Amino acid sequence: MTIDVSTIFQIAGIGIIVAMIHTVLKQMGKEDMAHWVTVIGFVVVLFMVVRLLNDLFQEIKTIFLFQ
Repeated sequence: MTIDVSTIFQIAGIGIIVAMIHTVLKQMGKEDMAHWVTVIGFVVVLFMVVRLLNDLFQEIKTIFLFQ
């Protein structure tokens, strides 16, 4: 299992984009939409991290022969 650097950049990119959209929406007075954008961005990143953790645990299982 090699962690790909592009995954880290994807997560960072999502964070930057969500922060910019949140700021713009908050300045426009649409704080409810800004919070929803933040929650949706968090869920997307959470799914990416869960997938990476799944790969990590599969690798650990193969290393210690728990198949």
